[in-house]
Parts: sequence; C-alpha cells; structure tokens
Amino acid sequence: MHLAFLTSEYPHPRTGPAAGIGTSIKNMAEAMAEKDIRISVFIYGQHENDIFTEGGIKFHLIRQQKFRFLGWYLHRKFLQNYLNKYIAVDCIDALEAPDWTGITAFMSLRCPLVIRMNGSDTYFCHLEKRPQKKKNFWFEKMALHGAEHLLSVSRFTAEETKRLFGVRREINIIPNSIDAKTFQSKTQEYTPNRILYFGSIIRKKGVLELPGIFQEVLKKAPEAELVLVGKDVKDRNTGRSTKELMEKEFSPEALKRVKWRGPMPYDRVLKEIAQAHVVVLPSFAEALPMTWIEAMAMEKALVTSDIGWAKEVMIDGETGFTVDPKEHEQYAAKILRLLKDPSLTKKMGKAARERVLEKFSTEVVVEKNITFYEGVVSGQRTEDGI
Repeated sequence: MHLAFLTSEYPHPRTGPAAGIGTSIKNMAEAMAEKDIRISVFIYGQHENDIFTEGGIKFHLIRQQKFRFLGWYLHRKFLQNYLNKYIAVDCIDALEAPDWTGITAFMSLRCPLVIRMNGSDTYFCHLEKRPQKKKNFWFEKMALHGAEHLLSVSRFTAEETKRLFGVRREINIIPNSIDAKTFQSKTQEYTPNRILYFGSIIRKKGVLELPGIFQEVLKKAPEAELVLVGKDVKDRNTGRSTKELMEKEFSPEALKRVKWRGPMPYDRVLKEIAQAHVVVLPSFAEALPMTWIEAMAMEKALVTSDIGWAKEVMIDGETGFTVDPKEHEQYAAKILRLLKDPSLTKKMGKAARERVLEKFSTEVVVEKNITFYEGVVSGQRTEDGI
C-alpha cells in the first residue's frame, strides 16, 4: 500500500514553520513507514522544488507558484496535475489532505481522496464567532463534497462540520497521536505552586481569561506563580499584542507573579511542562488539542475548558478538571484544589498518562489508520464513524 499526504506544512529543516497539522502528519507518516507502508508527502508553498527520500518517506517540495489572474483556481489545477503525475508513476493508492482552506477544491485526482478534519476555517470562525471570507467557505465546502472519504480527529469536530457544510456522508473518527516515549516526565520533581500555560498567546486559546483566574488563585495562594510559554500573536479584534492586552488585566501585584517565557525550542518546553505543578489550558477553539494530550502524557494534572471536544480528551475529575474559562472563581477553585493537594495532583497525572497511552499513543492510533486505509484501498466501508 502506498499512501500520500498533501500539506502546506511539515516539521523538517528544509521546510517552513509547522504547526499542529504538520506535526500530526509527521507522526503518522513516520509510524506508517515503520510498518513498511510506502509514504509520500507533498509539501506545497515552498521556496524550492525538490524530491528526496528520508527515513523511508519520499518528500516532494513544491515551490509556490505565482499567477496573475485566478490564482486560487490555477494553483489548485497545478497541484492536481503534479499529484496525478506521481499518483501514476509511483502507484499511489490514496491521498490525504486537510480540510483547512479546501486546497483540493476543483481537483480531480486519479486515486481516492481522503480529507482529514483538523478544523476548517469555517469551523474555527464558528467557534470564535468571527466573520469568514465567503470564498473560504466555498472552497472548503467544495473540497469536502468532492472527497471520497472523510476523517475527523474528534467526534465534536465531525458533528459541527457536518452541520456547517450540510455533509450527509459518513465521517470516520480517528484522533491524532503523539509519541508517548518523547512526552514523558523524566522526573517526578516539580516546582510547587507553579501554574503553566503553553501554546500561542492568542485570544482563541482562552489566555485573556487567565488574568482574572490567576488573581482569584492569588487570593488564597499568594505564593502561586503563572508561567506562560509561547509566541505572542496580534489580536484579531484589536490589532494589538495579546500579551499587552493580558498585562492590562493583571493587577500590579499579580503581574509580579507572572513570568513570560516567550517562544522556545520544544525540548525546553518539555522541561517547562515537567516543572509545572498544574497546567492550565482554557481554550475556546480546538479540534483536538495536542497541547492537552502532550501535558497529559507527561503526567500533569490539567485544568482545561469544558467545551465540545473536551470530553473526548479529558475525564473530568479523573485526569484533571474541565471548567468554563469565563467562570473565573470556579476555574481558580480547581487550580487551588490541585495546588493544595499534591497527592491528588499525582493521582490525576498518572490517570492522564494512562488515558493517553490507551487512546492517543502512536502505537494505538497508527493501527486504526492502517485499518481505515486498507478499507479505502479495497473499497470497503469502515466502522467507528458518524
């Protein structure tokens, strides 16, 4: 079986920055290659054209094309022709693409097309209650309706996508995975009363609720500190730095207990996670939050949001707590409970890692993907869908 992935991002020294989708593709591609499945990865929007093989994976770097007119259409037809050439030459059995921006709209491919839902622009605009460009909705709808098979990383994302786009076909549910061997704490030692947030400093991740929550924590635990790790992002609503918006909401006393770490290499992020007493991730918009799963794998008790997808990742009261981030007193109360009870923190952390090993580890998820794709290639229907 030969599978291919079409993506604009992939973590590799020769490509540009990669976020969650690229990392998820990398995890799956490498795991499948280890199972002796032929893998090709087509990375468009690059600065150069090249083809090379590394770690059993054939990479295609596709340089960004420029068109004077109808670029949105001609770019997709260019990619279609490039893909079809190698579908024929390399005998590719199926190709996967993301739902974001509907890159496969207008394409006619010579093998089955699978779209994996990591959250479309339409989906996130809906969750964030912000306007969307009509063309983005159109592209994404055309791409979804043009795919032979649909996958989603969470049931919540599948259900919302079905409703938003009027999809009537089956959507299979297979979560993204992480390498549980990489994400494991090498020490049980942590810094008492240290609260950690890691990820982009951006409104949709719930960070603007953290000043109010943290100030509630300080009323009963004045020794607590809040550490924030991640890149500051310009706020969509105001055009200002999200960090600046947050700083305005902290009292002068609370701001003294806040440490801004900024973006850092992931090996250092892992050390920050290991040092945390409690991890807080109050996001308002996710498909399947990988930061949650990474922290859980490192045996950290979490306090997260309670929206939609949360119940597919967390078990409230067992792996941590799920709370509405806008309820500052309630959210702070759960943090305080963990800060005051180290034995509960340890117990929840262990339960969190067990859940990751059972549901999100690469060893488990790769087998689900292989079974799914065997069904795609053979033309059989698969189970575990909606």
